[in-house]
Amino acid sequence: MGKNECFRRLAVLFFILSALSLAAGCAPTGQQKPNSGFIPPDKNILRVGVTTGSPPLIFRQGSKITGLEADLARELAAFLGKELRFVELKWEDQIPALLENRIDIIMSGMTITTLREVRISFAIPYFESGQMALIRRKDAARYSTGLFSFATSSAMGAIKDTTGEFFVETQFSSIKRKLYSNTRAAVRDLIKKNIDMFVYDGPMVLYLASENENKGLTALFTPLTREYLAWGIRKDNAGLLDRANDFLRSFNETGKLSKVIKFWIPLAK
Repeated sequence: MGKNECFRRLAVLFFILSALSLAAGCAPTGQQKPNSGFIPPDKNILRVGVTTGSPPLIFRQGSKITGLEADLARELAAFLGKELRFVELKWEDQIPALLENRIDIIMSGMTITTLREVRISFAIPYFESGQMALIRRKDAARYSTGLFSFATSSAMGAIKDTTGEFFVETQFSSIKRKLYSNTRAAVRDLIKKNIDMFVYDGPMVLYLASENENKGLTALFTPLTREYLAWGIRKDNAGLLDRANDFLRSFNETGKLSKVIKFWIPLAK
C-alpha cells in the first residue's frame, strides 16, 4: 500500500469516528435522569425534592423514581403546566435545600410537625399516617399487649431525624436506641437481632414487612401515633402553596387521590 493511500484511508476512518461521536452526543437520552445538582429557579420547571429510600412513598425501581409521591408529583406538575424535575437529596438536606431555593417543594413523605412549621409551610395533608413497628414474627406474641410490652426490648431502631426517632426517644428513653440513615441497615440489624424492633412511618413498615416476610419479619399493625403527611413549601412562595392546595382539593374531589393512595398503600383506610 502506498503512503498516499494509507493517509487517505486514515483520513476516512477519522471522519467516520468523528461523525459517530457527534451523533452519539446529539442523540436523545430518553427520560431525563433525576438531578442531584443545582437547578436554577425557573417558572416553567417544578423542582421536587425527594429522598428515594422510602417505598412505597418514594423510591427507585431501576433508573426510575416511582411511588405514591412520584405519581402525585407528576400529576401536580401537569396541573401547574410545568416540567417536572426530581432533585435527589439526603433526608436531612430537604428543608435546607428548600429554604435556600434549591428546590420548590418537598414531596418525600414528610410529616407535619410544630417545629417544622416554624421554618416552612405545609400544603393540605394528603394522607393520615403514623409510626408503626417492624419486628421479628416470632416476637409478635411478646408485643401483643401494647406499648407496655415494648419496654421488654433491649434495643430499638429508627431513622435519624425522623418522627420515628422522636417517638422512640421520648417514649422509651431508657431503652438503647440505634439510629440509621437507611432502612436496609435497620432491617439487617433486626434480622440479626441487634435490635428488637424498628420504628418508622406506617406505609414504609408495611412495605418492609411484605418485602422481608420470608426472612421472618412482620409488622405490628396498630399505629403508635397519628401523623399527617404533606408537602413542604417555602413560606415566601404563597402562590405555589395555593396552587398545590387547589390541586389536592380537585384531585380529592374526583376520587383520584384515594385511588392512587390505595394503589400504593392497599391497607390505607
